[in-house]
Amino acid sequence: MGKHTAAHIVWDWNGTLFHDNDAIIGATNAAFAELGLAPITLERYRQLYCVPVPKFYERLMGRLPTHAEWEVMDEIFHRYYAEHRIRCGLTEGVAELLAGWRSAGHSQSLLSMYVHDELVPLVRDFGIETHFIRVDGRTGPSGGSKAEHMVRHLAALSGVDPARTVVIGDAADDAVAARHAGARAVLYTGGSHSRASLEEAGVPVVDSLAEAVAEAERLAAA
Repeated sequence: MGKHTAAHIVWDWNGTLFHDNDAIIGATNAAFAELGLAPITLERYRQLYCVPVPKFYERLMGRLPTHAEWEVMDEIFHRYYAEHRIRCGLTEGVAELLAGWRSAGHSQSLLSMYVHDELVPLVRDFGIETHFIRVDGRTGPSGGSKAEHMVRHLAALSGVDPARTVVIGDAADDAVAARHAGARAVLYTGGSHSRASLEEAGVPVVDSLAEAVAEAERLAAA
């Protein structure tokens, strides 16, 4: 099968399509409390957040968490997040943007570091699953980078050319993963990173997903 002539978007989930900032901060602070760390504001989180996640904790604690500390914090984070994500919804305009990109003859997929078995039913429940030709969540241990996952994800997409693929996400790691896989990236300021930290990635940075889609179309055509 030959390469598609249409552009392809790989969407991130948390902080991009799924507006879960409140659940993320609550879960982070619940994990911090277990180790006696002070709570963090969204603004400070966005200034310091990075991948892999243990490095983020190092920025806050002044040292890397021990293996035992990481396991405790990771378990508490995911338990709290699962309880509080039910109050979160899609980012404004997502359903329309996904439908519009698809109706224009382009393809799109979803790659997340969120647990695969929890991601798939969540996407389905929002009624947007049919817009994606593939949905991949994390199946291994948490805490790593997205780069290798991105390579495998694109390799599994029949007929999709990485050179005409644009990753849309809210973290600098999305740009790193895109570059690693031979794709482009556009970063969105509504999620886990501040604009200043996103701009360090050297890719276009936008304040809305509508702008991200327009930029993706431009990049894929270049």
